[in-house]
Amino acid sequence: MPRPEVLSRTRLFTALIAVAALGVAGCTPRISISIGTKPPKTAGSRPRQAAGQSSAVPHHSHGGKHRKQGNSGGASGQDQLVIEPDAGFSTVYNMISHAKRSIDITMFQFADTTAEHDLAAAVRRGVQVRVILDRQETRVDSAAYNYFKSRGIKVAWSWSKFTYTHQKTLTFDNKTSIIQTANLTSEYYPTSLDFLVVDHDKADVAAIVKVFNADFAHRAITPPDGADLVWSPTDSQRQILAVINGARKSLRIYSEEMAYSTVVDDLIAAARRGVDVLVCGENLYGEYTSTFEKMARAGVHISYYSSWSGFYIHGKMVLADYGTKHARAFIGSENFSYTSLNENRELGLILSSPSVMSGIVSVFGQDFAHGHHVG
Repeated sequence: MPRPEVLSRTRLFTALIAVAALGVAGCTPRISISIGTKPPKTAGSRPRQAAGQSSAVPHHSHGGKHRKQGNSGGASGQDQLVIEPDAGFSTVYNMISHAKRSIDITMFQFADTTAEHDLAAAVRRGVQVRVILDRQETRVDSAAYNYFKSRGIKVAWSWSKFTYTHQKTLTFDNKTSIIQTANLTSEYYPTSLDFLVVDHDKADVAAIVKVFNADFAHRAITPPDGADLVWSPTDSQRQILAVINGARKSLRIYSEEMAYSTVVDDLIAAARRGVDVLVCGENLYGEYTSTFEKMARAGVHISYYSSWSGFYIHGKMVLADYGTKHARAFIGSENFSYTSLNENRELGLILSSPSVMSGIVSVFGQDFAHGHHVG
């Protein structure tokens, strides 16, 4: 059946799929490290990791982050980008297993028994573990919630102040955070395009811990942005639109949702001012067909996938002006919807590391090429 996260925001539409050959300059061939797969032969599919191998595949990761002046740098400021489904979730499992004092998790959906058992083992060795789960996702999250309660893990349902707590973040020993576009739902690991960013920046991690403490206690807070964080519902719309509207040469977009007219209009405006705009999105049940057609008529290049059981665009990413001195990328839990940007608890960050951005480019070209094209 369709993903619970999709059903929480969509109605069943009659699928309308336009398949056309569209050659777009600037797409970089995919470097695939999937095991036991072959290149796709039809539109709408892509090489992906074989089911059941998520924790066994070597990491496909890219390290490093350029910091703004005044921000911490050096080894402690390095970020690691992990790209799914190729890399697997052993980064998460390893960091849970090596935590010494504390683990804080905010997760929209949690259905990963390996992670659950690793968290229980952490409690047994004296680690304090706290988890926030979304109160509206009880159908998915209740099993994990009950397991955590029975194993001495401090778990709370999210605060009703937020429409959804859609954030996907883990913090270890108040020193390192993983900021994800992915939920911890192992059913979808083999097929979902997602990103995980391992962030060691002290200002970022301190801000994430401060917000977690407030959210766990259902206490109001204005989230600090740290070095480069992007929070909903406070400033994500402003920051993400600034990346889009500041683009001079190119935009590369991964987006599960294309439901917010403000974002759509700004992408169209970017194309009309000469920016090369490519969107690789999800269009389950044809929900965004008319929007994609409108964008294509305005010069935005569209490629989409539309199978809940096949390769699925779940990542949320904006890459602006790759290859120039102005390049930067947003990665986070925020979808392009009014609710996500203005009513949910969400977290992302804006990066300017050439190695992180080259990692994104290494997968975007093939994903775009093998989707359904509009126009």
